[in-house]
Amino acid sequence: MDFNSTVKGSLLEGFYPQGWDMEKIDKCCDPANKVEDRQSFWNKDFNPVRCDSLGEFDTYMGHEIAKTIKNARDAGEKVAFILPVGPMGMYKWAVYFLKEWNVKCDHVYTFNMDEWSDSEGTTLPSNDPAAFQNAMCQALFNPLGELTVPESQRNFATKENLPTYPEKIAKLKSEGAKLILVYGIGRMCHIAFWEPQFAGEFKSVDEWKSQCYRIGAKLHPLTIEQNAITSFKSRTTLVPCRANTIGPGLFLQADYAIGGCDGAFNRGMQWQGMSFWMTLRYGPDMWITSSFIPTLPGKLFYLKDLEGPLVAECN
Repeated sequence: MDFNSTVKGSLLEGFYPQGWDMEKIDKCCDPANKVEDRQSFWNKDFNPVRCDSLGEFDTYMGHEIAKTIKNARDAGEKVAFILPVGPMGMYKWAVYFLKEWNVKCDHVYTFNMDEWSDSEGTTLPSNDPAAFQNAMCQALFNPLGELTVPESQRNFATKENLPTYPEKIAKLKSEGAKLILVYGIGRMCHIAFWEPQFAGEFKSVDEWKSQCYRIGAKLHPLTIEQNAITSFKSRTTLVPCRANTIGPGLFLQADYAIGGCDGAFNRGMQWQGMSFWMTLRYGPDMWITSSFIPTLPGKLFYLKDLEGPLVAECN
């Protein structure tokens, strides 16, 4: 049965971004596809890394973050990180390795990629359990203890501070700092909360690529539901419908990208397989934000379950 024919006249008509080619998306998910088959648009230094378990995923990704911090320290260089709150398990391992190696992080500058907000860009209190700033302090900054990133070098996506990101990052890069993007991939293939429907506002890819941030961005309904499942124990009424977020004008500046896809559940269920395959196979397109990820050097760690086959199965 053809998906496009079933959508016509249904409640899903107009729900997905107008620039999505559903036939092409379905081909991206073909069970015959192999992750190791490199695509012409991939950066020569982009590599997916298969993980057999969540424990392996968290450890590998945390090690990659910690190693990048240590290498910059050993080279006497500053390093800037764009950081997500999701995935999160890698931070405990980044802390473990940095403490094991006794690496002080006073050369590290961090920029949280997004934060929940209202329509005016006002964010949750920093100590709110759902606030990304609180999550970062609990998962990374506080556990590092005396080795931690100085507070003055931590940046969070408030409506006052987010607009300062481009200038601060440009200054750090002019001083020789590398920009490291750490990211997850959303159900709607967003990076940070840069949603696919935003593409409809721009006349060209170059104009889209120049956007550095957005205050009070409207989130796609599937993004809200994804977060209800992954962060709010299914309680949709707790999920904000907007967020402050960086855009492609910042994350596409990355000198290296460390990504993670861990969206698999038990009993064979998952939410991230299609997004994973769209990222790898669709090809750069402003309607699918994560499709630009393979054009950057770096590693994309993923749970093996996301490979599929993505076929119907009753659980």
